[in-house]
This record gives sequence, structure tokens and C-alpha cells, in this order.
Amino acid sequence: MLNELIARKKNQWLEAPGCTVTPLLSHIRQQGYLREPQAQAIETYLYLKIAGGNKPLWQLFSENFFTDDIDLNRLNINRETRKFLRKNTAARALYGLSVLQQRNGKTLLPELEKQITDIPSTLDYERIIKDIFYQVRYADYLMSLPMGAGKTFLMAAIIHLDLYFAQNEPDNPAFAHNFLVLIPSGLKSSIAPSLKAIEDFDPGWALPEPAASQIKRQLSFTILDEQKSAKSSNRARNPNVQKVSRCFPAPYANVFVVNAEKVILDRLDTHARQVRDWVGKSEDERDRAANELRNRIGKIPQLSILVDEVHHAATDDIRLRQVIGRWQQGGNITTVLGFSGTPFLSKADWVTIDEATKVKFSRITNTVYYYPLISAINAFLKRPQVKIAQGMQERLDIIRLGVTDFQQRFGRKRYADGAIAKLAIYCSNIETLEEQVYPFLVGEMKIPPDEILRFHRGNKAYPQPAGSELEFRSLDLPAPHASGKRYILLVQVGKEGWDCRSLTGIILSQLGDCRRNMILQTSCRCLRQADVTATEEEQALVWLNEGNAKILNAQLKQQQQTSIEEINRTGSGSGEPQVQRHA
Repeated sequence: MLNELIARKKNQWLEAPGCTVTPLLSHIRQQGYLREPQAQAIETYLYLKIAGGNKPLWQLFSENFFTDDIDLNRLNINRETRKFLRKNTAARALYGLSVLQQRNGKTLLPELEKQITDIPSTLDYERIIKDIFYQVRYADYLMSLPMGAGKTFLMAAIIHLDLYFAQNEPDNPAFAHNFLVLIPSGLKSSIAPSLKAIEDFDPGWALPEPAASQIKRQLSFTILDEQKSAKSSNRARNPNVQKVSRCFPAPYANVFVVNAEKVILDRLDTHARQVRDWVGKSEDERDRAANELRNRIGKIPQLSILVDEVHHAATDDIRLRQVIGRWQQGGNITTVLGFSGTPFLSKADWVTIDEATKVKFSRITNTVYYYPLISAINAFLKRPQVKIAQGMQERLDIIRLGVTDFQQRFGRKRYADGAIAKLAIYCSNIETLEEQVYPFLVGEMKIPPDEILRFHRGNKAYPQPAGSELEFRSLDLPAPHASGKRYILLVQVGKEGWDCRSLTGIILSQLGDCRRNMILQTSCRCLRQADVTATEEEQALVWLNEGNAKILNAQLKQQQQTSIEEINRTGSGSGEPQVQRHA
């Protein structure tokens, strides 16, 4: 919705004579290291920062910043409505949104269109627009790129760009001086890899010299992953708070990476003793007692918050917004930037227009940039063949089919860096992996045990296999240290947050091999490009039973506006042209 309006306005801004970011964007494209969706997302970000003044989306929308002024004289509306719209910018912007044409030829929000046409003066336009954008009073933008498009490198580029502009305009509040990267609580294992990817980013991809090298030297990276102090009565020893405190009194160019739950949770406010102690305390003292780390982070000036896989925060979204809102009241928050591959809501949001009318939104409304999965497959991801085990129910029969197909297509596949192609087989529980799948592979299918990695967290009957975590983290190492594991058996790991470029196939043989809401993300694990210099299209293989295939098709339709059939049709010469990318 909004991203389409922004894209048009952004392009007009970039094409205008004297656009201040033209040399910088030319540098990015001349370097050729960032993919096209990353470059487009950066363009959108700079447009909102510079042309939009880093204002909240509701404010920009109310000012008619995103929509073209309507020729009111050509509308089939009565004179009073025309007069009202001419005077009321917010009403005119909302009307322009409501009459946007969809692919089916219908207007986007016909109920709202009718209300504005019939009784324009009765609506509270500012309240409606704020409700559409979740009543957020700060710059809160969502970038939607699919798995493998480089969201982490995009984060790193944005961090460097903010500091680049901050150095040129140190007093401009639109540009951040410090950064907080929030990793969802369900993806704790991705904290260190996320930080390493940001830390290893080459700023020359996004910035000219000598600015690139100068900013690289200034940046300081810190993971806030220590356990909380053992004694709640001695909270000053919280090691994470100590890490943050080291950057004071004048924090600059700090990047903190932390699990989101560490700043959401109120750790002490349920204890009666602490509640009694709050009497007569200031709001800041109460907040510090509830969560010392959260309180200390909130005092970092000109802080930009980057939320990785923001759709995972759905259950904690209200609390997270409350925390950020509290920080923003102190005047320290510059921008909140979320990243997700799925900008569509599992359950539609309803916005009240008046007592009798509501309108629904199926997409996250603060999505300012969206690059769909099918475009990424056509441009740079592996091209998958999704196969369905029609009429087959037994787990081992489906696994046999999938493994045999993988062996025939990729059994001798070795990528340019020496890594071998790998197949992930997901299991619903540890007993199934250890008692059925593993014996079947080494027994009936005669696969050497040295080629199989069993990775799970263990239970009383089957402890975690010795060395399996190190093996799992080493799967993508290049030659001469390339892993010899070709078949990866997994239970409740290796879904979202697992980036293995040499993963070439996936098998989900039964319902329950992964959570229903994770089937799309799990199926896409094998799509990441393995060789960015390859001249031939890379292929991938996904085998599903009928139940998982049905769910995947529904999720593709809802979240990506595509289908298994359309994905299987992608091939040479179809869709978008290949985007060549340098190593």
C-alpha cells in the first residue's frame, strides 16, 4: 500500500535536478556489491530521512507527502465535499488513499471513500491516520526483503550512512549517533552471527573514501548477552549495564546488539517488596528498578533502533512499542527501523472510521519498502523445485523419495568455495530422529554415518550429540576446511536465523516437523545464493508431504502473493533479469 506510493515519490525526488544524494547513490551502484533491493531500500531510507525530515509516517501522510494532489474539479462529488477536501490536507490524503486502484480494478478502501464523500466533516482524520500507523509518534519504518536478500548487510550500510551524514551535520536530529540492534527472543543463537555480519561489512560498498575507512575505525560493537546478576538486590553489577555505561559520558558510533526480551521484560515489578519501595520514587527510579538495562539504554543520545525479523515481535509488539515510546519521550530516539521478509499480517488489523464503519488492513501499514520473494528468486536466489509427495503418508517413504531425488540431482555438487551441497531433513521430535530417520538413512539407504549430522538439544533418553553444535556452525566453511556432512537431521533448530549458503535441499515429510507458522521460512532455508560469482543459475529442491504443501501454498498466497505453482515456473528467461553481483 504505502510502499507503492513512496516508491513513486522517491523516484521523482531522485530524478529532480540537484538531488543531494545522487553522487552517493551513484557510488553504491558503481561499486556493484549491494544488490538492487538493498540499493532501493537505501534510496527509500534516505528519501524519508532527508526529503521527509525523518517525521513519523502519520505526520507525513497527513501532510499529503506521499500522495499526489487530486484534481478535485474532476471528481464526481458534491460541492460541499469538494470545498472541504480543498481546505483539509489530511482528508484529501486519506481520500487519495481510499480511491487507489487495486489489481482487481476496485478501489482500496471503498467504505472510507463513501464516508468521506457523503459526510466528510464528521470524521476525525488525524485520529484515523494515527490509528492506521499504530498511534506511533516517532519515525517507525519497516523494510521488507526476503531471506537471502541481505537484510543484515542493509542494516550495516544504514548504520554507516547515518554516521556519514551525522558527521556532516552533527546537530541534525534526523541522523543517529548510536545504534541498538534488537534480535527476537526466539532467535537468540543469531545474535553473534548478526553482529559479525555488521562488523565485517565493508563500508566502501556504501561510502566513498576516506569517509568509509574513518567511520569503520570509529565504530564500536558490543553484544549484550550476559546473564542478569544473580542477586536482584545488587543490580548495579549487571554486566550488560556495565557494558553500556562504558560509552558514557559522550556516546558516539556505538552498536549494541541485544535480545529483545532483555529490554521488554519488567524483571522486578511483580515483587511486593520492590513495589513498596517505589513509594515516593521518581518515574526514572521506578523504571531503573524494573529493568536497569532498559533504563540505561534509554539514556543513549540520538539512538537508532534496528529490529531484526520484526514480525517475531508480534506477540510482544505492544510492549516493545511502549518501551520505545518511553525512550522517545526522553528525546533520544532518532528512528526505529524494522526488517522482515513477511509484511503481511496473519490476522487483519481493523481501523475504526466512525461508530458504524471499520476498514481492514492485511499488510503491515508502516512498510515503506517491499521486495517480494518471487522477484528475489528470479534475480539472485537459488531457483527451487517444490515437490509434493502426492498420496504418500509414511515419513520414511517420503524421505526415501526426497533423498533419492537429491542424490540424483546434487549428490556430486560442490560449490566454488569447496563446500558440498547439503540436504536438511526436519523431524518433529528427538525420538523420531534417533529411532527412525537416522537408522533408516544409514541402514536401508546405505548412507555413511560420517556424512550425516544429527543436531538437537537433547533430552533424558538422547543427549545432544557430542560436537554437533560446532559441526552445525561449521557447515559453510570453505575448502580446505569444508564440512563433509551432506545430510543434516534437525529437531527444533535450523529454521529462521540459520544461514547456510551450501544448503541445497529441504525435506518436511510430516505435519509437525516444524511449526505451522514457520513452514514458509523453513522451506526457504535452502534458497540462499551459494556462489555470488556464478554465471549459471543455482538450483534447490524442496520435498513436502501434502499437508505441509497445503500450508505452504496458503502462506505464499497470504504473505508473498504467489504460489508453489508460480515458484516452480521460475526458470531461465522468465521473470526479472539476473542481477550480476561481484564477489
